Amino acid sequence: MKTGWVGTILWTIYRAAGTFMLALILLVMGSESARAGEVITIASVGDIMMGSDFPESKLPPNDGEGIFDAVKQAFVGEDIVFGNLEGPLLDGGMTTKCESSSHCFAFRTPTRYVRHLREAGFTAVSVANNHASDFGDEGRESTIRTLASAGIQAVGGENVACIIIKGTKVALAGFSYSTPSRYSYSILDISRAMSIIRDLKKENDLIIVSFHGGAEGSTAQHVPGRAETFMGEERGDVMRFAHAVIDAGADLVIGHSPHVVRALEVYRGKLIAYSLGNFLAYERFNISGPSGRSIVLQARINAMTGDFIGGRLVPIRLVDEGIPEPDPERRAIDLIRSLTSKDIRRSGIILSADGTIAPDGNKETQAPR
Repeated sequence: MKTGWVGTILWTIYRAAGTFMLALILLVMGSESARAGEVITIASVGDIMMGSDFPESKLPPNDGEGIFDAVKQAFVGEDIVFGNLEGPLLDGGMTTKCESSSHCFAFRTPTRYVRHLREAGFTAVSVANNHASDFGDEGRESTIRTLASAGIQAVGGENVACIIIKGTKVALAGFSYSTPSRYSYSILDISRAMSIIRDLKKENDLIIVSFHGGAEGSTAQHVPGRAETFMGEERGDVMRFAHAVIDAGADLVIGHSPHVVRALEVYRGKLIAYSLGNFLAYERFNISGPSGRSIVLQARINAMTGDFIGGRLVPIRLVDEGIPEPDPERRAIDLIRSLTSKDIRRSGIILSADGTIAPDGNKETQAPR
């Protein structure tokens, strides 16, 4: 009798546990099914330098009020708004960067300018670039604190932004050609980069990789398919890097540093933008010719697989010493269409004259010509 009573209890527990496990399985399956039908949208831009008060003050009129107003409509409704922040957000401080070089630029943007990024809608920005360290660790730490105070996540090295969107955990990781540090992973050590992405993939559903690499200027519009140098400095093989991190689990790769736009590619179903150009570059950057043409990349990716679904390029031109506005001539779109056709043998992408972009399922990406 006692044995029968114990057996009844055990059987009840077994059935309850089974019901619980079934419910849990159905919940997970339902969640996965829901995610499979979801789309995550990302608006990305290139280099941002809102003005510098070093070595002399070159700040925009009205203390920068409204510097993003003409273009921020392109960010409305996007799940993530991302750009590359060139230079630290810092009040005061000293730099030794340019003491031994006449061809050198050091930027320092007042911390109060973070409000312009917040009001424009930025959710994350990269600090993995050469100018982020213009004022050393003091400038880096001030930048990260200032961004955090405005609800904007810093991306670079150990600073991995994590955003949960529609039940999907998205991580943004930042790489650069600069000396590896806790603020920036290196694009030059590709095996290490792949290891970092594999580790992040264990804890996150989707990975967005930002990289600062490649040569600079109007002669650097092409993706050469080999290692690049600029002024004697190694700038990485950006195609090899982008393909490698996707092989390791990355779902979207966004490039900057050349200060001009470069080609687009879909590799293994994932979108690569090799450079988005200058987005806002007040007074201190060259904005003539192709350096003054840019885009907002609006990308749509599958929340479950990370595959590129489609999107749009919003063409931008820089005016009034480097302030962005929509470009009715759409020159950046024409540039990217031309560069993509020349630099990527099979780009895996369809880019229309109006800026609409879509994956080309009939093409497989290969090495560049």
